[in-house]
Amino acid sequence: MKEHLERVETGDTDPRFNMPYTPAIKTRGGTTVHLAGVTAAPVYHSHPHVASEFDDIPLDPADQAERAVRNLEQVVEAAGGSLGDIVEVTRFIVDLATNQDAINRTLGEAFGDHRPASTTVEVVRLATDPRLVLELKAVAVLAD
Repeated sequence: MKEHLERVETGDTDPRFNMPYTPAIKTRGGTTVHLAGVTAAPVYHSHPHVASEFDDIPLDPADQAERAVRNLEQVVEAAGGSLGDIVEVTRFIVDLATNQDAINRTLGEAFGDHRPASTTVEVVRLATDPRLVLELKAVAVLAD
């Protein structure tokens, strides 16, 4: 974990549980960056949306999660950070029962040992395109 970030665990921490998140992260100093939601769609796309711009989006939830993480990484790097600077992720997932396991595996691989605090919200549909099953909204804290 980066020097300006500290995991906050309760006394109940149990390594038997494969937690895909940390209960809290304490930050010391740094610059807070609020990242807009990203999906597997290109970061920059037309508004109002043009359906054909999303024709190459994979339907597999793991593939969508991989693209969404790459988009998230692209944005946090543009701000001067990395995935390791992300302290909070809100995951909006369509059909948790079908998609969450694949998304969890992909995000776990992408973040490695770093586990941002996170919240998962099940949604009926994402605004960008009905083929999308995941949107990630994040907050990062960059060292000064």
